[in-house]
Amino acid sequence: MTAQSILHTLREARTTGAKKIAVLVDPDKTDARTAGQLAARASAVGVDYLLVGGSLIVDGQFERCVEALKAASGIPVLLFPGDTFQVCDRADGILLLSLISGRNPELLIGRHVIAAPALRRSGLEILPTGYMLIDGGAPTSVSYMSNTMPIPANKPDIALCTALAGEMLGLQLLYMDAGSGAGRPVPQNMIEAVRSAVGLPLIVGGGLRNPDKAVAALSAGADMIVIGTAIEQAPEMMQDVCISVRRAFPAVAK
Repeated sequence: MTAQSILHTLREARTTGAKKIAVLVDPDKTDARTAGQLAARASAVGVDYLLVGGSLIVDGQFERCVEALKAASGIPVLLFPGDTFQVCDRADGILLLSLISGRNPELLIGRHVIAAPALRRSGLEILPTGYMLIDGGAPTSVSYMSNTMPIPANKPDIALCTALAGEMLGLQLLYMDAGSGAGRPVPQNMIEAVRSAVGLPLIVGGGLRNPDKAVAALSAGADMIVIGTAIEQAPEMMQDVCISVRRAFPAVAK
């Protein structure tokens, strides 16, 4: 990927109304062989991005997973890091996450300072991303590991103001996440509230367990949805989501 091409593409999609689909791959649950197979299927059904990362990676599969995804498809691979060691220069870019919904300074700036030299050397496209954890009705790894509380699902005003602050601080993307294994997705009215307040490309993930929920999140104002756990449990879901999204937004499918 050329410099800034990913961010440019996402901004362009926001302007034109195109909808993007990303698949999140957890290296702790996906070996290199399985990752390659997943990437090939994703390419066949029209997935736009592959995200790689997790809150806790313990088996050393991270770099091998990235390499397998790159080798098996031409889909851009973006790092979705849960910690500073989740950096691999074989990827195309990294969502440099600032957990703006929490009050843990390490995840607002502390770990970024540690990672900055390695990121500069990596050549990765840096995508400054305001990460907003939303209560998905069940405890999640990211909430536990980040030592932060999610935004209550019935408080769209807090989400709106948080997103607005992130935009004013100069972040380039917003990511609203109910977390892996969420019992419910980010509420539609909360997505609508954030969409009404900010012009940044908006990513939504967590709890999108079927095509209807994926389409609903995009209809509410998300520019890109991220699916992960649903595919782990039912691999055919990737194709079903892609078909439903392209059917719901035919004029701006790509």
